[in-house]
Amino acid sequence: MSAANLPSPTVKPANPNFSSGPCSKRPGYSLANLRTETLGRSHRSSVGEEALRRACEDTARILGLPEGYRVGIVPASDTGAMEMAMWSMLGERPVDIFAWESFGKEWVNDITTQLRLDNVSLHQAEYGKLPDFSQANPEHDIVFTWNGTTSGVKVLNADWISDDRQGIAICDATSAVFAMEMPWEKLDVVTFSWQKVLGGEGAHGVLILSPRAVARLESYTPPWPMPKIFRLTKGGKLNEGIFKGSTINTPSMLCVEDYLDALDWVDSLGGLEACIGKSQRNLAVIQEFVESHEWIRFLAEAEGTVSNTSVCLILDLSPDQVKQMVKLLEQESVAYDIGSYRDAPPGLRIWCGSTVEESDLQALMPWIEWAYQQVKAA
Repeated sequence: MSAANLPSPTVKPANPNFSSGPCSKRPGYSLANLRTETLGRSHRSSVGEEALRRACEDTARILGLPEGYRVGIVPASDTGAMEMAMWSMLGERPVDIFAWESFGKEWVNDITTQLRLDNVSLHQAEYGKLPDFSQANPEHDIVFTWNGTTSGVKVLNADWISDDRQGIAICDATSAVFAMEMPWEKLDVVTFSWQKVLGGEGAHGVLILSPRAVARLESYTPPWPMPKIFRLTKGGKLNEGIFKGSTINTPSMLCVEDYLDALDWVDSLGGLEACIGKSQRNLAVIQEFVESHEWIRFLAEAEGTVSNTSVCLILDLSPDQVKQMVKLLEQESVAYDIGSYRDAPPGLRIWCGSTVEESDLQALMPWIEWAYQQVKAA
C-alpha cells in the first residue's frame, strides 16, 4: 500500500483548536458560565469596578506576585501594554534589546524608528536560537520577550539580569505567564494578554509593574507627546486607579467576565503550578513524537529552550508541502490554525498551553504522521 493510500487514523482530537492566539478556550467552557450582571452597565459602576478590581487582584494572587507589584488592565492586548511601557519609561537610560523572533523585532523597530532612541544596543539571534544575554548591562534598561511566540524558543532563566541593576527590565511575557515560572524579582515590567495562555478574548492587555517601575514613572517624564491610552501618571504620580479596576478607557465587560471565568478555572485545577504542569505534560507528548520521527524537529535548537506553549516544528518538506499538510489537517477537522507564523520558517506551530488537553495532542500526533505521508507521496 502506497503512503498516499494509507488509511487515516480513527481517533480525532475532541477539540481541534491548537491556535497560538487567540488560543483554545478552557476545557468545559460555556458562555452560560459567565456572569452577566456587568453587561450593559458602566465599567465605572460598583459592579463594573468590582469585576475589574477582582481581575487585577486574582491575577496577582494566582501568580504569587511580590508585595508592591501592581496589576492593571490596559487597551490593545499585549501590544498595547508593551507600547505603553516603552513609551512611558524608556529614554532615561541606554537600552539593551534582546530579540530572536517576530514580536521581539517589532519592539526593536518601535524603539529605534518610532521612539528614535540613540543609545541602543541590539542583541539579535536567528529563529531557533537565543541572543547572548551576557551582554546585558546593569546600567541599562532591558527589553526582551520571555517566550518567542513565533519561534517556540524560551529563555532558560533570568540569572543574567543583575539584582543590582540600575535600569529596569521590561519583559513581554504574553505566551509565558500562567505557563512558565517567572522570576518576578528580576522583572520590573511584565506584559501579557489573557487571549494566550488562558484562552481569553482579544483586545485587552495586562500590565504588571514592580515598585522600581513605579519609581521610574514618577521620576521621569519622556520628551515626546503621550497619547491618552499610554498615560500611566497624573500630576507626576502613578495613576493608581488603573491598578484598582479603573481602566483608562472602556473595556469589554464580557471579556472581563470571560477572564474571571478562566481565573476561576485555574483555581479549580490547583493554581499556577497545576497550569504549568499541564502545559509541560502537553509538550512531552510532542517531544516523544519528535524523538521517534526523523523527519520532524523543533525549531528551537537547544533542548532546554523549547517552548511549552507555542511549540514550533520544522519538517522535511518544502514550504508548499507544509501548506498542503496544514490544509489537509484542517480539512479533516483535526487541527486548526497550526501553520507557522508568517515571518517564521515554514513549519507547524502547535499550542500546548493548559487549556489544551493532553488527550487531544495524543490524538493529533498520528494525524500529523498521516498528513506528512500524504503530501510526501503526492
